[in-house]
Parts: sequence; structure tokens; C-alpha cells
Amino acid sequence: MPNHAAEPAFDIPRPPGATAALVLADGTVLWGKGFGATGQSVGEVVFNTAMTGYQETLTDPSYAGQIITFTFPHIGNVGTNAEDIETATPAARGLIVRADITDPANWRSAKHLDAWAKSHNLIGLSGIDTRALTRRIRDLGAPNGVVVHAEDGAVDLKAAWQMAKAWPGLEGMDLALDVSCTQAYAWDETEWSLEQGYGKQAEPKFHVVAIDYGAKRNILRCLASAGCKVTVLPAKSTAEDVLRHQPDGVFLSNGPGDPAATGEYAVPMIKGVIASGKPLFGICLGHQMLSLALGAKTYKMDTGHRGANHPVKDLETGKVEITSQNHGFVVDEASLPADVEVTHRSLFDKSVEGIKAKGKPVFSVQYHPEASPGPMDSHYLFDRFIEMIAQSK
Repeated sequence: MPNHAAEPAFDIPRPPGATAALVLADGTVLWGKGFGATGQSVGEVVFNTAMTGYQETLTDPSYAGQIITFTFPHIGNVGTNAEDIETATPAARGLIVRADITDPANWRSAKHLDAWAKSHNLIGLSGIDTRALTRRIRDLGAPNGVVVHAEDGAVDLKAAWQMAKAWPGLEGMDLALDVSCTQAYAWDETEWSLEQGYGKQAEPKFHVVAIDYGAKRNILRCLASAGCKVTVLPAKSTAEDVLRHQPDGVFLSNGPGDPAATGEYAVPMIKGVIASGKPLFGICLGHQMLSLALGAKTYKMDTGHRGANHPVKDLETGKVEITSQNHGFVVDEASLPADVEVTHRSLFDKSVEGIKAKGKPVFSVQYHPEASPGPMDSHYLFDRFIEMIAQSK
């Protein structure tokens, strides 16, 4: 990354009509038109390549601490609604798009994206060359930045740069506690269908305890649809807390931040659950922390994987899945102990996308089999978890 020591010159003329800017920690300024909320917000600037599901992406708790650049140009064209959300309040700190938002053209739309962003105090920036920004992130890594929106265009570039430069970044940061539930609750909502909307699980066969590190609602729906009574517990739950519910299986959710930081309290719990013999399934951050509990290490990626078009090979079946992904940290394959096997691998960069513990009912994947948004190639993993639970009983 560029040297941040020298102070950049901020006597940059504001382009006509510009009401917002993205200011990076190296002093780069990208002007555009603001929408959504006014104000300023700091975070790690990343990009997402998905062509659908912007509302699910913006409400994915795994994006806590991040400003999302959408590479697809038609963001906002289907509006927003109260159903396509992964949590009640968006975790993302801002959104950057290429084109101005058009009026919604979808029968399910209930609110314009601009109005929806305003209602959630989410700052948006349009008119940015998102291809150039994406290439910059790809080549130099995800920078810290600040999005600033002022209706009169009066943006304090120097103050924004100082904020971006001072922000510590995601490495070493535990964000799971910011997005986790604070007390246990039951979940019985099942997956959405065109005919009926969301359903309800009334006759569960098994009981799964899900640890919420920033769980997406559609993961919980997939568990319920697979025949589970789901009890959701806060991130800081102990093994004793989990096992007191006498679950048939335990699930470790997705979430934001550095797995090593969250693992300070999560790893002892995970080790306790593994020792109990209960079937265990982890996704995304849950996968990373399970790897830590099994003796591996994680590290921060330069760019990360974010989108709904990532090819992953299942090494056990030989099949290739197109997957939905959102992660900036990854498991260090060289650190995996001999009793842990790699089960899935990215065909983009060969990184670890899935593991299992040999001789134990314990496995995890780095990507998102629940999709939302994205393809449904990997839904079989929920069935694999249920089969594992059935066999253990």
C-alpha cells in the first residue's frame, strides 16, 4: 500500500453536482453523488461481484466494518422490501455504486433503495468508476476509507482522510459481539417460496443450537427447513451453555471481523463441544474458528472473496459448485494438523474452502451454502449435517 506519511494536498476542486466523496487512507479522493443518509462513515473498502441480492448483501452481518463497492451496475432497480433482509439493521458502513438509482421496477418492491438507506442511516455514493476502484482493491488490497455525503457538497476532505488513516482496520478486531444476539431465542421460520412466502417448522425431528456470531437469517431458515428446532445463543456462550440445551447438533454461524480475535472466547467453547461428541457444522467465520479450535491458524487476505459466482470443488465427490462468498480471512492450509482433512478448495486461488475432522462428526465450509443471494448448488451441506445428526443418534 502507498506510504501514508506525507499529507496529501486537498485543494481539489469539487466537480459540478458532486455531493459526496470516498476518501482513502492514502489521500485518494473519488467524488460522486450522495444518496441515502448524510454524514460520514469509516470502514474497509471492499467489492462484491454479485449480480442480484444487494439488499441481502447490505444486511449480511458479516459486512460489519466494511464499505461495499458493487461491481454490477444496476443496484437499486428492484427496490427494497421487508422480506429480503438477513438482519434487521444493515451492518455495512456504506455502499458505492456506478449508476444513479432508477425507480424500482419489481412487483415486490415496497421502498426505493434511497429511502431505505436513509431509514437505516446508511450512506450511499453513486457516479464512481467502480471498475477502476475494484482494480485498485484487487491490485493493492482493501484500503481503509471514509464515505462522506453532504447535501450542499461541503465535504471536509482532510478530516475524512485523517479519519481513514486513524482507523485501525479489521485485523485483530472482534466484531461478532457487535452483531450477535444478546440472549437466547428460538427460531422456527423456514425458507421463502413464491406461493407461500416464509413458512414455519411445526414438526422438527432434531434440535440444533446455533451460535450467533452474526448469523444470516437464511442460514437459520435452512436449518429449520431441514427439520430442526433451532435455538440461537449469543457469541460468548460457553460449552456448558450450549450443552445444557441438550442439542442433537451444534452450528457455528458466519460473522464479521478477525477470527483470531473472536476465537479468544469462541475456541474454548468449540473445543468443549467437540469433546462432547456432538455433530458440529460451521460456515464462514464459524469455519475459521473451528479450524482454530482444531489447531490451525488464519490470516487476512489482500482482497478477500465476495460475490455469488465463486467456483469451489468438492474434493470428495469431484463436483464443482458455484458458491456465494463473503470473507476477508482464510485458513492457513500449511497449519492444518494431520487429523484435519481439506474437503473443498477454491478454483480461483486454491485456498481452503472446507474441512473435516477425521473420525469425528465435525466439518465446515468457508462459503455460504444458504446463498441469499447466490446459487443453491451447496444446499446439500445442510442435508449432510442432518444425516450426521441422524447417524449419531
